[in-house]
Amino acid sequence: MKTKLTTLALLAAALLAACNNDPEEKQPSPQPDPSDTLAWLQTETLAGGELGTTFNQSASAYEDPAPAVVQAGMVNAFKYGEFFFEHTVTQNNKPFNGLGPVYVRNSCEGCHPGYGHGRRMERYNADDWGNGYLLVVYDRTNDKYETSVTGMPQTRAVAPFANPIEESGIHLSWLPYVDEWGNRFPDGETYELIYPELTIDEDAFYAPLGVPYGNLAFRLESTIGIYGTGLIDAIPDDSLKAQYQKESADGYFDLNPAIWSGSDWTPGSGYYGGSETKPTGSGHPKRYTYALTRGPLQDAPGSNAIWNITNVTRSNKRAHYITRAYALKSSQDPAVQARFYDYFPEWRSDTTDVEHDIYNYLMSTNLPAEMSDDDYVNFMVWHRGLAVPAARNLADPTVQRGRKLFRELGCAYCHRPSWTTGNDLFTDPTNFFQDGDSRLPRFPYQTIWPYSDFVQHRLNMPNDIRTGWCRTTPLWGRGLAQICSGHSDRLHDCRARNTLEAIMWHGCQGSDARYSLEQFRKLSKADRDAVVKFIDAI
Repeated sequence: MKTKLTTLALLAAALLAACNNDPEEKQPSPQPDPSDTLAWLQTETLAGGELGTTFNQSASAYEDPAPAVVQAGMVNAFKYGEFFFEHTVTQNNKPFNGLGPVYVRNSCEGCHPGYGHGRRMERYNADDWGNGYLLVVYDRTNDKYETSVTGMPQTRAVAPFANPIEESGIHLSWLPYVDEWGNRFPDGETYELIYPELTIDEDAFYAPLGVPYGNLAFRLESTIGIYGTGLIDAIPDDSLKAQYQKESADGYFDLNPAIWSGSDWTPGSGYYGGSETKPTGSGHPKRYTYALTRGPLQDAPGSNAIWNITNVTRSNKRAHYITRAYALKSSQDPAVQARFYDYFPEWRSDTTDVEHDIYNYLMSTNLPAEMSDDDYVNFMVWHRGLAVPAARNLADPTVQRGRKLFRELGCAYCHRPSWTTGNDLFTDPTNFFQDGDSRLPRFPYQTIWPYSDFVQHRLNMPNDIRTGWCRTTPLWGRGLAQICSGHSDRLHDCRARNTLEAIMWHGCQGSDARYSLEQFRKLSKADRDAVVKFIDAI
């Protein structure tokens, strides 16, 4: 009891100090001595550092503004931004207007139940609450996305347009999987494993396919949790590079050659923002999404999704997220032609060439901005400013035992426990925000505990992620998923229904985590349970 009370007193002092310190003046905090239980207990409880942690453990634990938001006087902006995450987007009701012409979902929270990870579904339906699935449609011969649909394929459209993929033609089933150990530990305890099988009928695609139908493969990729993404953005680029250099030098497993050449970033692998590149052409290592496609945060998951999931335009995104194949098909579709001017009379040209007008509307790069700049800034204050829930019950002897085993098993190699943020003078490849823009919260010089190396690894699971390379998922706060999001589903396609199943999926032949999983299997049930309890505590 004395230890617990002392710890709480220290944490209270730390939070008080955080409220009184100017983040500009704060210096990097030293890493605690792993042998000093009280030191790491105090530090690791603050999973998001002094500026990024909430002690809320209720169903709203993923929703709180970080202390950095409060200190910067941005709470009102945070709350306004939150509206855009929670509200359904419509075609015409301001300020939540601009849906379509095609879209993936009509709300953000529909994909991120309780602000967390998407949940496992028994079917694909865009209206099912918590369906965070994005369809992955690609050419199995080269792993490239199918060009007739967008990289995040849309299944819905507003009148008079047709759905790019008809959901009735999407078939999802869950198949049992028996591993080489018969889903049984040496002491007799058993577990179950399942994985998804996804097919899409050829006639479900509206636009002509860019490759033969037989070349296509289909996968699911679920949404990630949103909290703490601003803290991840604050990890310095050179710190991420040092992590790659270390893992490459260690040589325990290969790194994705599309990202790392062996001694440096592979040319073109940094995030440059395409046509929206800054004049300097400065790149940034990717750190977001399972496929490691995005970074920095100002043009990463939320910033990108508020546009391309709903197709709501704004001043720095003046085009639709759409394919040329879909635009051509729509412009030549008699059903669309017959009703187009009823819905979009302002796009009637002098020649009234309806095919030409439909195509120009769909492919325009100078559309009116449907989301105001002020609303977008508020949305990004919210997105960047979400706190991470504090770690829980770290003083519990079983949790401490699990923490020790987690490291001894080698799990902490890929699930790197902690990082130190830099000055957080963030950048924006789209040039909407200036570097270190004062309109957004910052998280300088914080010790944070995401439990990820932000590097891609391979687990070699059946029906694996496209390319087989998947970013190490941050573990912080995931133990609250059941209370916050209504499920405990894990991994990139939600095939793991709980923490134990997620661990066991690391044991496939050829998996980068194979050795750690083999050692985990040798543990007693009490020790296996301790590892699970620790993971759920952080």
